[in-house]
Amino acid sequence: MTKHTHHTESRHVVIYGYTREDLLRIMKHFQTALPEYINIEFTTKALCTHIKLVGSAPGIELLRFNMNRYHRALADIFPEEVIALEDTSLSQILGAKLLENELTISSAESCTGGAIAHRIVQTSGSSAYFIGSVVSYSNEVKAGVLGVDRAVIARHGAVSKQVAEAMVNGVCSLMHTDCGMATTGIAGPGGGSPAKPVGTVWIAVKYGDMVVSESRHFQGNREEVIESASNHAMMMMLSVLKHNYQPPEYGGDE
Repeated sequence: MTKHTHHTESRHVVIYGYTREDLLRIMKHFQTALPEYINIEFTTKALCTHIKLVGSAPGIELLRFNMNRYHRALADIFPEEVIALEDTSLSQILGAKLLENELTISSAESCTGGAIAHRIVQTSGSSAYFIGSVVSYSNEVKAGVLGVDRAVIARHGAVSKQVAEAMVNGVCSLMHTDCGMATTGIAGPGGGSPAKPVGTVWIAVKYGDMVVSESRHFQGNREEVIESASNHAMMMMLSVLKHNYQPPEYGGDE
């Protein structure tokens, strides 16, 4: 009796912007339609989801054909939100885009405390595009190192559109980079107010002369807010570089 060898193939989709609950609802029909020899698994962390399809069957040609078909169908569910069709991280995707365009980047981080820089340098070869970071946790460093006008901090508060944009302009000028990302917010658990609750983060990104900023309210504990803000800053930067950045519907104002 001939023993059939089972072949295994995997496919990946990385998407941004959904909670796990949203995904379970959206993908219910797709999951039901999958044949029994293809399994799906996904992990969501700070709105970044890695979806993996794993198929195992005797005939490799037919398996590959079907895996490719379901891979495309899966990507088609999220036409706007797919950021990669391979197993990769947000910082790797951003790094590849910067390399491709021969651009340099720096970061100015208040509430994320260097988390963005840490994520970027985890990718091998990041020295080709990442120049450095200023962790401007205090207002003194925002003003003294990044050149944020003290009067602007006094008028609008450190967690504001004006300060985030001044931070990103300041770090790009200081480091002589083409691009920059800046974060300023309230990671919690203390420090919030009715106007600016815990989880409020202003993020600004810069590419050449273009600066865009958004205010977001991230859920979760301190660590989760920091990770969400880091992800969102990289995602905004990526969208700007791909020329498909869409401002939030609320306009991003305070």
